[in-house]
Amino acid sequence: MASQGAPSRARIGRIGERLAGRHLEDLGYTILDRNWRCAWRDVRGEIDIVAEGHGQLVFCEVKTRRRAVAGEAVEAVDARKLWQLRRLGAAWLADASWHGDEVRFDVVAVSWPPGGGSAEIVHVENVVA
Repeated sequence: MASQGAPSRARIGRIGERLAGRHLEDLGYTILDRNWRCAWRDVRGEIDIVAEGHGQLVFCEVKTRRRAVAGEAVEAVDARKLWQLRRLGAAWLADASWHGDEVRFDVVAVSWPPGGGSAEIVHVENVVA
């Protein structure tokens, strides 16, 4: 049971996704979708952020961790998760009217250092499975 005053895991995830979205916007991206869900028979899941900018469409997985080194959050996105993100990206494209040439898959990790302080953001572009 979480102690009183400690943010829940879901709340920490939402905060991390907001920070990741701001990070992408600061880099010049426009957020097209947040928490896009797909429930097709053979593809189920959620894309945390879909963004567009610099001539590219970016499907972004966000990982948020409390009391962690930023790299630990990035490492939580394994080959299976990246494969799922690619399938979801294809479903999003089938559902959307985006007409660009370049698509990439990124991971944004948001972590708070074990000693406290400000969140650290690590953005890994064009992650491949």
